[in-house]
Amino acid sequence: MKVTIEERVLHFKQPAGTSRGVYTERRSWFVTVSDGERCGVGECAPLPDLSCDARPDYGKVLRGFCDRLEKTGEIPYEAMRDYPSMLFGLETAMLSLEGAESTLYDTPFSRGEVGIPINGLVWMGSYEEMLRRMEEKLEQGYHCVKLKIGAIDFEHELDLVRRIRERFSHREVELRLDANGGFPYDEALYKLELLSQYAIHSVEQPIRQGQWARMAELCRDAPLPIALDEELIGVNDPGQKRQLLRIVKPAYIVLKPSLHGGISGCREWIALAREEGVGSWITSALESNVGLNAIAQFCADVYGPDIRMPQGLGTGRLFTDNIPMSLEIRGERLWISRNS
Repeated sequence: MKVTIEERVLHFKQPAGTSRGVYTERRSWFVTVSDGERCGVGECAPLPDLSCDARPDYGKVLRGFCDRLEKTGEIPYEAMRDYPSMLFGLETAMLSLEGAESTLYDTPFSRGEVGIPINGLVWMGSYEEMLRRMEEKLEQGYHCVKLKIGAIDFEHELDLVRRIRERFSHREVELRLDANGGFPYDEALYKLELLSQYAIHSVEQPIRQGQWARMAELCRDAPLPIALDEELIGVNDPGQKRQLLRIVKPAYIVLKPSLHGGISGCREWIALAREEGVGSWITSALESNVGLNAIAQFCADVYGPDIRMPQGLGTGRLFTDNIPMSLEIRGERLWISRNS
Protein backbone atom coordinates (compact mmCIF):
# COMPACT_ATOMS: atom_id res chain seq x y z
CA MET A 1 0.00 0.00 0.00
CA LYS A 2 1.24 3.48 -0.90
CA VAL A 3 0.05 6.72 0.70
CA THR A 4 0.82 10.14 -0.78
CA ILE A 5 -0.03 13.63 0.50
CA GLU A 6 -0.78 16.75 -1.51
CA GLU A 7 -1.12 20.10 0.26
CA ARG A 8 -3.48 22.55 -1.46
CA VAL A 9 -4.83 26.02 -0.78
CA LEU A 10 -8.44 26.69 -1.79
CA HIS A 11 -9.79 30.22 -2.19
CA PHE A 12 -13.18 31.42 -0.96
CA LYS A 13 -15.49 33.16 -3.42
CA GLN A 14 -16.38 35.57 -0.62
CA PRO A 15 -14.62 36.06 2.73
CA ALA A 16 -16.07 33.61 5.28
CA GLY A 17 -16.67 35.23 8.65
CA THR A 18 -16.36 32.88 11.62
CA SER A 19 -15.91 33.16 15.37
CA ARG A 20 -12.17 32.81 14.74
CA GLY A 21 -11.92 35.64 12.25
CA VAL A 22 -12.44 35.94 8.50
CA TYR A 23 -11.11 33.29 6.13
CA THR A 24 -10.15 34.13 2.55
CA GLU A 25 -8.40 30.82 1.85
CA ARG A 26 -8.48 27.26 3.13
CA ARG A 27 -5.47 24.95 3.50
CA SER A 28 -6.11 21.22 3.17
CA TRP A 29 -3.97 18.10 2.93
CA PHE A 30 -5.30 15.48 0.49
CA VAL A 31 -4.29 11.90 1.24
CA THR A 32 -4.32 9.34 -1.58
CA VAL A 33 -4.17 5.64 -0.69
CA SER A 34 -3.34 3.14 -3.44
CA ASP A 35 -3.11 -0.65 -3.44
CA GLY A 36 -1.67 -0.81 -6.96
CA GLU A 37 -5.03 -1.28 -8.66
CA ARG A 38 -7.37 1.15 -6.94
CA CYS A 39 -6.97 4.42 -5.09
CA GLY A 40 -8.95 6.43 -2.57
CA VAL A 41 -8.74 10.09 -1.57
CA GLY A 42 -9.46 11.78 1.74
CA GLU A 43 -9.23 15.36 2.97
CA CYS A 44 -7.45 16.47 6.14
CA ALA A 45 -8.62 20.02 6.82
CA PRO A 46 -7.88 21.50 10.27
CA LEU A 47 -9.29 24.90 11.18
CA PRO A 48 -6.65 27.30 12.52
CA ASP A 49 -7.16 28.32 16.17
CA LEU A 50 -10.06 25.87 16.50
CA SER A 51 -9.04 22.29 15.67
CA CYS A 52 -7.31 20.45 18.50
CA ASP A 53 -4.81 19.08 15.96
CA ALA A 54 -4.03 22.34 14.13
CA ARG A 55 -0.27 22.67 14.62
CA PRO A 56 2.80 24.08 12.83
CA ASP A 57 4.14 20.59 12.04
CA TYR A 58 0.80 19.28 10.77
CA GLY A 59 2.19 17.86 7.55
CA LYS A 60 5.01 16.05 9.36
CA VAL A 61 2.69 14.44 11.92
CA LEU A 62 0.25 13.43 9.18
CA ARG A 63 3.11 11.85 7.23
CA GLY A 64 3.97 9.76 10.28
CA PHE A 65 0.45 8.35 10.49
CA CYS A 66 0.46 7.71 6.73
CA ASP A 67 3.72 5.77 7.09
CA ARG A 68 2.06 3.56 9.70
CA LEU A 69 -0.88 2.99 7.37
CA GLU A 70 1.50 2.03 4.56
CA LYS A 71 3.25 -0.55 6.73
CA THR A 72 0.23 -2.17 8.38
CA GLY A 73 -2.61 -1.48 5.96
CA GLU A 74 -4.68 -0.30 8.94
CA ILE A 75 -5.49 3.09 10.44
CA PRO A 76 -3.99 3.48 13.96
CA TYR A 77 -7.30 4.61 15.47
CA GLU A 78 -6.29 4.82 19.13
CA ALA A 79 -3.11 6.72 18.34
CA MET A 80 -5.13 9.17 16.23
CA ARG A 81 -7.89 9.98 18.72
CA ASP A 82 -6.39 13.41 19.37
CA TYR A 83 -5.91 14.12 15.64
CA PRO A 84 -9.50 14.22 14.35
CA SER A 85 -8.95 16.02 11.04
CA MET A 86 -6.12 13.64 10.14
CA LEU A 87 -8.19 10.64 11.17
CA PHE A 88 -11.13 11.84 9.11
CA GLY A 89 -8.94 12.15 6.02
CA LEU A 90 -7.46 8.67 6.41
CA GLU A 91 -10.87 7.13 7.12
CA THR A 92 -12.28 8.77 4.00
CA ALA A 93 -9.36 7.62 1.85
CA MET A 94 -9.73 4.00 3.00
CA LEU A 95 -13.50 4.01 2.48
CA SER A 96 -12.96 5.55 -0.95
CA LEU A 97 -10.41 2.86 -1.78
CA GLU A 98 -12.95 0.17 -1.02
CA GLY A 99 -15.82 1.90 -2.85
CA ALA A 100 -16.37 3.00 -6.44
CA GLU A 101 -17.14 6.35 -8.08
CA SER A 102 -16.69 8.25 -4.79
CA THR A 103 -19.15 5.91 -3.05
CA LEU A 104 -18.18 5.41 0.58
CA TYR A 105 -21.39 3.76 1.82
CA ASP A 106 -24.13 1.96 -0.09
CA THR A 107 -27.18 4.04 0.82
CA PRO A 108 -30.13 5.54 -1.07
CA PHE A 109 -28.34 8.91 -0.81
CA SER A 110 -25.07 7.62 -2.28
CA ARG A 111 -27.05 6.00 -5.11
CA GLY A 112 -28.66 9.36 -5.92
CA GLU A 113 -32.14 8.19 -4.91
CA VAL A 114 -32.83 10.61 -2.04
CA GLY A 115 -31.47 13.93 -0.83
CA ILE A 116 -30.47 15.06 2.65
CA PRO A 117 -32.39 18.03 4.11
CA ILE A 118 -30.06 20.90 4.98
CA ASN A 119 -30.34 24.27 6.66
CA GLY A 120 -29.66 27.56 4.94
CA LEU A 121 -26.66 29.25 6.55
CA VAL A 122 -26.41 32.98 7.11
CA TRP A 123 -22.76 33.94 7.63
CA MET A 124 -21.53 36.56 10.06
CA GLY A 125 -21.19 40.04 8.64
CA SER A 126 -22.50 43.57 8.97
CA TYR A 127 -26.18 44.07 9.71
CA GLU A 128 -26.91 44.89 6.06
CA GLU A 129 -24.94 41.86 4.81
CA MET A 130 -26.65 39.47 7.19
CA LEU A 131 -30.08 40.89 6.39
CA ARG A 132 -29.44 40.43 2.66
CA ARG A 133 -28.16 36.88 3.13
CA MET A 134 -31.11 36.02 5.31
CA GLU A 135 -33.55 37.33 2.71
CA GLU A 136 -31.81 35.24 0.05
CA LYS A 137 -32.16 32.03 2.07
CA LEU A 138 -35.83 32.68 2.75
CA GLU A 139 -36.48 33.46 -0.92
CA GLN A 140 -34.71 30.23 -1.89
CA GLY A 141 -37.35 28.38 0.11
CA TYR A 142 -35.34 27.08 3.08
CA HIS A 143 -37.54 25.93 5.93
CA CYS A 144 -34.60 25.78 8.33
CA VAL A 145 -32.22 28.72 8.61
CA LYS A 146 -29.12 28.89 10.78
CA LEU A 147 -27.97 32.36 11.77
CA LYS A 148 -24.43 32.87 13.01
CA ILE A 149 -24.46 35.59 15.64
CA GLY A 150 -21.78 37.38 17.63
CA ALA A 151 -20.24 39.50 14.87
CA ILE A 152 -22.40 42.59 15.42
CA ASP A 153 -24.12 44.05 18.45
CA PHE A 154 -26.82 41.92 20.04
CA GLU A 155 -29.65 44.41 19.44
CA HIS A 156 -29.11 44.22 15.68
CA GLU A 157 -29.00 40.42 15.82
CA LEU A 158 -32.22 40.41 17.82
CA ASP A 159 -33.75 42.61 15.12
CA LEU A 160 -32.75 40.08 12.42
CA VAL A 161 -34.49 37.34 14.36
CA ARG A 162 -37.56 39.51 14.85
CA ARG A 163 -37.74 40.23 11.10
CA ILE A 164 -37.81 36.50 10.33
CA ARG A 165 -40.61 35.88 12.80
CA GLU A 166 -42.64 38.80 11.46
CA ARG A 167 -42.73 37.05 8.10
CA PHE A 168 -42.65 33.37 9.04
CA SER A 169 -44.00 31.45 12.01
CA HIS A 170 -41.98 28.71 13.67
CA ARG A 171 -44.15 26.21 11.77
CA GLU A 172 -42.96 27.68 8.47
CA VAL A 173 -39.29 28.34 9.26
CA GLU A 174 -37.18 26.60 11.87
CA LEU A 175 -34.61 29.04 13.20
CA ARG A 176 -31.29 27.93 14.65
CA LEU A 177 -28.73 30.29 16.16
CA ASP A 178 -24.99 29.75 16.60
CA ALA A 179 -23.39 32.06 19.15
CA ASN A 180 -19.92 30.51 18.78
CA GLY A 181 -19.28 31.06 22.49
CA GLY A 182 -19.83 34.79 22.10
CA PHE A 183 -22.08 35.53 25.09
CA PRO A 184 -20.42 36.61 28.34
CA TYR A 185 -21.61 34.21 31.03
CA ASP A 186 -23.19 36.93 33.16
CA GLU A 187 -25.27 38.10 30.16
CA ALA A 188 -26.05 34.74 28.58
CA LEU A 189 -29.25 33.82 30.40
CA TYR A 190 -30.76 37.28 29.83
CA LYS A 191 -29.94 37.14 26.11
CA LEU A 192 -31.35 33.63 25.82
CA GLU A 193 -34.55 34.81 27.50
CA LEU A 194 -34.89 37.64 24.96
CA LEU A 195 -34.33 35.21 22.09
CA SER A 196 -36.81 32.68 23.45
CA GLN A 197 -39.79 34.89 22.55
CA TYR A 198 -39.08 34.17 18.87
CA ALA A 199 -39.54 30.38 18.93
CA ILE A 200 -35.90 29.46 18.41
CA HIS A 201 -35.14 25.79 17.70
CA SER A 202 -31.79 25.92 19.52
CA VAL A 203 -28.75 28.06 20.31
CA GLU A 204 -25.32 26.54 19.73
CA GLN A 205 -22.53 27.18 22.20
CA PRO A 206 -23.83 30.34 23.94
CA ILE A 207 -20.69 30.73 26.10
CA ARG A 208 -17.10 29.78 25.37
CA GLN A 209 -16.12 26.15 25.82
CA GLY A 210 -14.42 24.66 28.86
CA GLN A 211 -16.97 25.89 31.42
CA TRP A 212 -18.90 22.70 32.07
CA ALA A 213 -20.55 23.82 35.31
CA ARG A 214 -21.71 27.13 33.84
CA MET A 215 -22.89 25.49 30.64
CA ALA A 216 -24.81 22.95 32.73
CA GLU A 217 -26.55 25.82 34.54
CA LEU A 218 -27.57 27.38 31.23
CA CYS A 219 -28.84 24.07 29.88
CA ARG A 220 -30.91 23.68 33.04
CA ASP A 221 -32.22 27.25 33.33
CA ALA A 222 -32.42 28.60 29.78
CA PRO A 223 -35.93 28.84 28.27
CA LEU A 224 -34.78 27.33 24.97
CA PRO A 225 -32.71 24.30 23.91
CA ILE A 226 -28.92 24.55 23.92
CA ALA A 227 -26.62 22.65 21.57
CA LEU A 228 -22.91 22.00 22.09
CA ASP A 229 -20.36 22.42 19.33
CA GLU A 230 -16.94 23.84 20.28
CA GLU A 231 -17.46 22.26 23.71
CA LEU A 232 -16.84 18.85 22.14
CA ILE A 233 -13.46 19.74 20.61
CA GLY A 234 -10.62 17.86 22.27
CA VAL A 235 -12.98 15.58 24.19
CA ASN A 236 -11.88 12.38 22.52
CA ASP A 237 -11.92 9.73 25.27
CA PRO A 238 -15.20 7.76 25.44
CA GLY A 239 -15.40 8.07 29.22
CA GLN A 240 -14.89 11.81 29.07
CA LYS A 241 -17.52 12.12 26.35
CA ARG A 242 -20.09 10.37 28.52
CA GLN A 243 -19.10 12.50 31.52
CA LEU A 244 -19.58 15.71 29.53
CA LEU A 245 -23.04 14.66 28.35
CA ARG A 246 -24.12 13.65 31.86
CA ILE A 247 -22.81 16.80 33.54
CA VAL A 248 -23.91 19.41 31.01
CA LYS A 249 -27.09 17.70 29.76
CA PRO A 250 -27.44 19.61 26.46
CA ALA A 251 -30.49 19.23 24.25
CA TYR A 252 -28.30 18.57 21.20
CA ILE A 253 -24.72 18.08 20.08
CA VAL A 254 -23.54 19.35 16.69
CA LEU A 255 -20.90 17.13 15.14
CA LYS A 256 -18.17 17.96 12.64
CA PRO A 257 -16.02 14.93 11.75
CA SER A 258 -12.94 17.10 11.12
CA LEU A 259 -13.21 18.50 14.64
CA HIS A 260 -14.92 15.83 16.71
CA GLY A 261 -13.06 12.60 16.19
CA GLY A 262 -13.38 11.74 12.53
CA ILE A 263 -16.07 9.35 11.37
CA SER A 264 -15.41 6.80 14.13
CA GLY A 265 -15.35 9.47 16.84
CA CYS A 266 -18.63 10.97 15.66
CA ARG A 267 -20.27 7.54 15.61
CA GLU A 268 -19.15 7.22 19.21
CA TRP A 269 -20.62 10.62 20.11
CA ILE A 270 -23.95 9.77 18.44
CA ALA A 271 -24.24 6.42 20.23
CA LEU A 272 -23.46 7.96 23.63
CA ALA A 273 -25.84 10.86 23.00
CA ARG A 274 -28.67 8.47 22.18
CA GLU A 275 -28.06 6.62 25.44
CA GLU A 276 -28.29 9.93 27.32
CA GLY A 277 -31.38 11.16 25.46
CA VAL A 278 -29.45 13.90 23.61
CA GLY A 279 -30.22 14.74 19.99
CA SER A 280 -27.60 15.37 17.32
CA TRP A 281 -27.00 16.53 13.81
CA ILE A 282 -23.94 16.71 11.56
CA THR A 283 -22.33 19.68 9.87
CA SER A 284 -19.42 20.26 7.55
CA ALA A 285 -16.58 22.61 8.50
CA LEU A 286 -15.49 24.46 5.36
CA GLU A 287 -14.09 21.36 3.66
CA SER A 288 -13.75 21.00 -0.10
CA ASN A 289 -16.12 18.73 -2.01
CA VAL A 290 -13.94 15.74 -1.06
CA GLY A 291 -14.64 16.26 2.63
CA LEU A 292 -18.24 17.33 2.06
CA ASN A 293 -18.96 14.18 0.04
CA ALA A 294 -17.59 12.02 2.86
CA ILE A 295 -19.52 13.86 5.58
CA ALA A 296 -22.79 13.70 3.64
CA GLN A 297 -22.44 9.97 2.94
CA PHE A 298 -21.53 9.31 6.58
CA CYS A 299 -24.58 11.34 7.64
CA ALA A 300 -26.86 9.25 5.42
CA ASP A 301 -25.33 6.03 6.76
CA VAL A 302 -25.48 6.85 10.46
CA TYR A 303 -28.98 8.40 10.49
CA GLY A 304 -30.62 6.18 7.88
CA PRO A 305 -32.49 6.96 4.65
CA ASP A 306 -35.36 8.95 6.20
CA ILE A 307 -33.50 11.92 7.68
CA ARG A 308 -36.01 14.49 8.90
CA MET A 309 -33.79 16.86 10.88
CA PRO A 310 -32.00 19.33 8.56
CA GLN A 311 -28.25 18.85 8.61
CA GLY A 312 -25.61 21.57 8.42
CA LEU A 313 -23.96 20.43 5.20
CA GLY A 314 -22.17 22.90 2.95
CA THR A 315 -23.18 23.35 -0.65
CA GLY A 316 -19.85 22.94 -2.43
CA ARG A 317 -20.13 26.51 -3.67
CA LEU A 318 -17.69 28.11 -1.25
CA PHE A 319 -14.50 28.02 -3.31
CA THR A 320 -13.41 29.36 -6.68
CA ASP A 321 -11.17 26.32 -7.14
CA ASN A 322 -13.15 23.51 -5.50
CA ILE A 323 -12.62 19.91 -6.54
CA PRO A 324 -15.37 18.78 -8.94
CA MET A 325 -17.75 16.21 -7.52
CA SER A 326 -21.34 15.14 -8.20
CA LEU A 327 -22.92 17.12 -5.35
CA GLU A 328 -25.74 19.54 -5.96
CA ILE A 329 -28.48 21.44 -4.18
CA ARG A 330 -32.06 20.84 -5.27
CA GLY A 331 -34.45 22.94 -3.27
CA GLU A 332 -33.32 22.57 0.33
CA ARG A 333 -31.71 19.15 -0.04
CA LEU A 334 -28.20 18.01 -0.87
CA TRP A 335 -28.06 15.33 -3.55
CA ILE A 336 -25.49 13.17 -5.26
CA SER A 337 -26.10 13.25 -8.99
CA ARG A 338 -25.13 9.92 -10.54
CA ASN A 339 -25.94 11.13 -14.05
CA SER A 340 -23.21 13.80 -14.16
